[in-house]
Amino acid sequence: MSLTGFNSPWWLLFLLVIAGLVVGYLIALRARQRNIMKFTNLALLDTVAPRRPHAERHIPAVLMLVGLALLTVALASPTKEQRVPRDRATVILAIDTSLSMEATDVTPSRLVAAQEAAIDFAEGLPEGLNLGLVSYAGTASVLVPPTTDRAPVASAINRLELSERTATGEAIFTSLQAIESIAAIIPGEDEPPPAHIVLISDGKQTVPADLDAPRGAFTAARLSGERDIPVSTISFGTMIGSVVIEDQVIPVPVDEASMQDIAAMSGGEFYAAASQEELAAVYETLESQIGYEIRRGDASQPWLILGTLFIAIAGGIALVVSRRIP
Repeated sequence: MSLTGFNSPWWLLFLLVIAGLVVGYLIALRARQRNIMKFTNLALLDTVAPRRPHAERHIPAVLMLVGLALLTVALASPTKEQRVPRDRATVILAIDTSLSMEATDVTPSRLVAAQEAAIDFAEGLPEGLNLGLVSYAGTASVLVPPTTDRAPVASAINRLELSERTATGEAIFTSLQAIESIAAIIPGEDEPPPAHIVLISDGKQTVPADLDAPRGAFTAARLSGERDIPVSTISFGTMIGSVVIEDQVIPVPVDEASMQDIAAMSGGEFYAAASQEELAAVYETLESQIGYEIRRGDASQPWLILGTLFIAIAGGIALVVSRRIP
């Protein structure tokens, strides 16, 4: 039972009272022994103080004191870290659908593997979390606005189609707009709900060519960081990937460098995956980090249960051994 603190620590002062009871019990034992020795008639001594196993006499009292100590800890309201599903957060999944995603260096292809892993990721997120889907190639589109319904997200992922060019910056800008839209209609809080963008890509930005352009990926990443919306990037594929376009074999190596920079500028995390299994592991990590948060929760119940059991057992043993409650 690991603890992170107490909500009512002053109750722990009662442990001093329990310590006093221990001292009082030991004093009472010594006083009882002195009183017994005052009897000179040995026959009467056996009647007044019959011999019993030494340890057996003390078991009920020891259990009672331990039970009181456990109940004292429970009264102090101990806390521990608990993994709690987020119920107001928004996540945008942005998937690269440029032609390079047709490469088969990842079986059966980069796109198909990304689709299967993305659906598993969507279905594994907490039910109360809003999930949206953005696809991007030469432009970016919100295929599914943030919603708690996973069915339209999974359906849209299955219908992804490839297109020319890669506008990574537009993907981030579009994701930010989708987050702003859902934040405006979520009631009950003064501050917008936490948000996160998960961007998966296999290549570098081609539109615009300059990553620092007004609509470039680096510009979008900095804006996302200013709004406290991290972009976690996944570089998906290998350095030996290629596609065939008009009978020409075109190399499409992954661009990990730009993905690392985007994540760093926005306050997100960078991941690299060269297979469907690695991608699934990355999504599992993101699911744990984004979909859940660590909070201090009540941890008094185990202490309450144990304390009650100890005291109940102490009473039962006392009734059997000495026919009285200690």
